[in-house]
Amino acid sequence: MKYPVFRGEEVEMGKKIRVIVLNENDNVATTLEPLDAGSTVSVEVQGLVEKIKLISNIPMGHKFALWDIEEGAAVIKYGEPIGWSAAKISRGEHVHVHNVASQPGGGAR
Repeated sequence: MKYPVFRGEEVEMGKKIRVIVLNENDNVATTLEPLDAGSTVSVEVQGLVEKIKLISNIPMGHKFALWDIEEGAAVIKYGEPIGWSAAKISRGEHVHVHNVASQPGGGAR
């Protein structure tokens, strides 16, 4: 699956950076502060500002989905799979141990 290119971080005018995308192939972003469900963050996607409404509370340092991730699909951070979705993860949903299965031993699934 080809992923859109994500460049940069949270880009709301006049606001501090609240989220970061570490690699252009990532399908998750990481929060730099706690974010509340219902809030909207802006992330630059292929030169365009993409607004994502969070559907879960996201603790500081945790991840949320940049778009829908189907059950069994790779969760990508640092441009590499860090696990596999245990259930469908919706855009803006908290991504953590409750919906991601780790890869025992690493490597390809």
